[in-house]
Amino acid sequence: MKKVLHALLAALLLAAAAAGARPITPASDSEVIETLPLAGAQRSQLQRLRHAVAARPGDAALATQLARKLLEQARRDGEPRFAGQALAVLRRWADDSRDDGGSELQLVLADTEQHVHDFERATHRVQSLLQRDAGSPQGWLMLATLQRVQGRYAASDQACRMLARLGAALHANACLAENAALRGEADGARRVLQQLLATNGDAATRAWLSTTLAELELRAGRPAAAEAAFRASLAAQPDAYAAIALADLLIAQHRPQAVGPLLASLPRSDSVLLRLAVAARDARSTQADALLHELRERLAELAQRGGASSPHAREQAMFALYADGDAARALQFARINVRAQREPIDVLLLTAAARASGQSETHNEGRALAREIGLHDQRLAS
Repeated sequence: MKKVLHALLAALLLAAAAAGARPITPASDSEVIETLPLAGAQRSQLQRLRHAVAARPGDAALATQLARKLLEQARRDGEPRFAGQALAVLRRWADDSRDDGGSELQLVLADTEQHVHDFERATHRVQSLLQRDAGSPQGWLMLATLQRVQGRYAASDQACRMLARLGAALHANACLAENAALRGEADGARRVLQQLLATNGDAATRAWLSTTLAELELRAGRPAAAEAAFRASLAAQPDAYAAIALADLLIAQHRPQAVGPLLASLPRSDSVLLRLAVAARDARSTQADALLHELRERLAELAQRGGASSPHAREQAMFALYADGDAARALQFARINVRAQREPIDVLLLTAAARASGQSETHNEGRALAREIGLHDQRLAS
C-alpha cells in the first residue's frame, strides 16, 4: 500500500494555497483566538482599522478597507484565518447581494467567500453585481476565476472576453490562455504566457504569470519546466501559493529535504503543515511523528467544527490518503470536495483515492469527471 500511495503522490499533490476558514466571533474583545505572525507596520495598520470599525460598526467603507487588508494578509501568508476574520467583519452585509454597502464591499465579500471555498455564493454575488455594473473589470475577472475553479470553462471564457471588451488585454489574454491550457491546448497557451512575461516587468504580474505557466507545465507533464517557472515566480515576489505548489513538486520528485527550507518562512497553516509532515515522513526525519500528530489533531478539530461538508474536505482527503493510508476515508472526502471545486488537483485527488481504495468500480471516477468538464491533464494518464 505504501508503494502505491507514494506513486499516487508523485502524480498529484498540487493544492490551492489556503484551506477554508469559518468566521469566529469572540465572546469579548479580550478573547484571544490565535496569535498570528504579522510585521510591525501591518499589525499597527490592522489594529488602527479594527479600532475604527469597532467605533463605527455600520461604516461600510471602513469595514471594506479592513476586510480587504485581512484578505491580502491571508493570501500573502497562506493563512486562512485572516479570511475568516474578513468574513466576520462583513457579516452584517453578507446576506444581501444587492448594492448595500457599495459595489466595492460586494466584490470584497465575494473575494472572501471565494477564498473560503464558498464558490456558489461568491458566483451568485458577482453575477448580481455585474447585472448592475457590467463595466467592472475586477468583477469579470473574479467571475472568470470562479467559473474556472468549478470546471465551467466555457462560462469562464465568456467572462474573459468581457475583460477584453473593457480594455483589460493583459488579464483577458492570460485568462483565455489558462482556460485553453486546461482544455489541453498547452502549446498555444504557453506561447501566450511567455509573450506576456516578456512584455510585463511588474513583479506582481510576473509572479502571477509565472505561476500560471508553472501549473500549465505540470499538466503538460514537464516537471523541470514547472519547477523553473515556480522559482521564477518566487524570485519575482514571495507567495505562499507558489511556495506550497513547489513543495508539492519537490515531494513528488523524492526531494523532501528541500521542503523544510522552502516553507520555513511561512506561517504553519494546515496546508503548510501537511507538506512539512509528508516531507518529514519521506525524509525519515525525527520530526515526522510530531508533525503528523499535530496535523491529525488540527484536522480532527476542523471536522468537529465544520462536519463532512466543510471547506477543508480537500485537506482531509489528502491527509487520509498520504499520511494515514486510509483510502476509503480519502475517497469519501474527495467526493465531497469535487461537489464544490473542480480544479485539476481535485480531479487528481479523486482519481488517486479511487484507485487506492481497491474498488474497481470507482477507478474511473476522476477520469469521468475530467471528461465531463473538458479537463486535459497528463498526470491523469500516469
